[in-house]
Amino acid sequence: MDRVIVVGGGLAGVRAAEALRGKGYEGALTLVSAERHMPYDRPPLSKAVLAGDSDDTTVDADWDALRCEVLLGERATGLRLDAPGRDGRGGGTVATTAGDLPFDGLVIATGAEPVTLPGDGRQHVLRTIDDSRDLRGRLTEGARIVIVGAGWIGAEVATTAAKKGCAVTVVEAADTPLAVALGQEIGALTIPWYAEAGVELRTGVKVAAVEHGGLALAGPGGGERIDADEVVVGIGVRPALGWLDGSGLLLERGVVTDGSFRAVTDDEAGAVRTDVVAVGDCAAWWSERYGRRLLVEHWDTALNAPDVAAAALLGQEAVYDAAPYFWSEQFGRMVQYAGHHARSERLVHRGDPSGRKWAVAWLTGDRLDAILTVDSPRDLVQARRVIAAGTPVDPEAIADPGVPVRQAVRG
Repeated sequence: MDRVIVVGGGLAGVRAAEALRGKGYEGALTLVSAERHMPYDRPPLSKAVLAGDSDDTTVDADWDALRCEVLLGERATGLRLDAPGRDGRGGGTVATTAGDLPFDGLVIATGAEPVTLPGDGRQHVLRTIDDSRDLRGRLTEGARIVIVGAGWIGAEVATTAAKKGCAVTVVEAADTPLAVALGQEIGALTIPWYAEAGVELRTGVKVAAVEHGGLALAGPGGGERIDADEVVVGIGVRPALGWLDGSGLLLERGVVTDGSFRAVTDDEAGAVRTDVVAVGDCAAWWSERYGRRLLVEHWDTALNAPDVAAAALLGQEAVYDAAPYFWSEQFGRMVQYAGHHARSERLVHRGDPSGRKWAVAWLTGDRLDAILTVDSPRDLVQARRVIAAGTPVDPEAIADPGVPVRQAVRG
């Protein structure tokens, strides 16, 4: 290859550029970023940046050594793929606001876009550093802040807003926080955290629209309203795929890829394009570990997956088989999760959830599928190793917080 284009200026895009150079690619390299900021980390946006403890999360990258042209404030608007040869390579052209960019190899790392609600009132989302800085200035003492969504982002924003003396209300359509991510049984265990922080939590409530000065709620009676100085919407994201419509790539919730992040075509053959890879929040990649396609919208995957994608683009053998991992800082607690539990057979509690430190584990037979820990970093670290190795565990030992996770492994 003589020319590689990386579309997306987030962490996954930067790490892809670094991995390509680290694996010996010497050709031209261009990174296209819709934002006008140099690539930066996003997890601090709902934590340190929103709290005012930090204002710069720029990724530490040596751009001179990377010999990478960076096009800031430019968007990809379309993709044309040339017919591939027998080796699956054909190259193509990325249409951008800066002009057409031909390529031999393409990295798709355009991430995701926040879902918003209907209505003509002002609603804040938290996806960019500009979003975080803008919202930070509005979290003043006494301000009425209404947050739609009791997921990870909603809880983190509520935490900071409450600390700043705001009057905070969180509205959640499900019956518990984190119902989609963790299930209602585990989500319910976090309900007391809101009251403890002085945050009003309203579950089972659906929003009809964001209006000027508040929310209009949906329901049998209709007409109920919650007044607010600021409305924050944290109800999820969707992969940014609009520019790929009509490209010939298979798009199902994300860019469909194999276990090496090589893109799949949408024709009957479903062929793999060895000249196109996708990573980060927009990639729906095949996990051999879990026997299904995963779309993981977390920092750890954006950090580590590009190494495999770069290897695949350069024709090297590599497969990504890591267990997903993420963390959240909310209401004075460090919440961490590792693994994937969608098809697990049973849930095991590890410790008393009414206390400060506890965990839950998901098992299939004697295999540890996933773990959620609250203020228990040692359990998390040891469990990640067990999950990665796939070694069997004793369910009774896993349920005993007095037994280190590593000692619950069966010999």
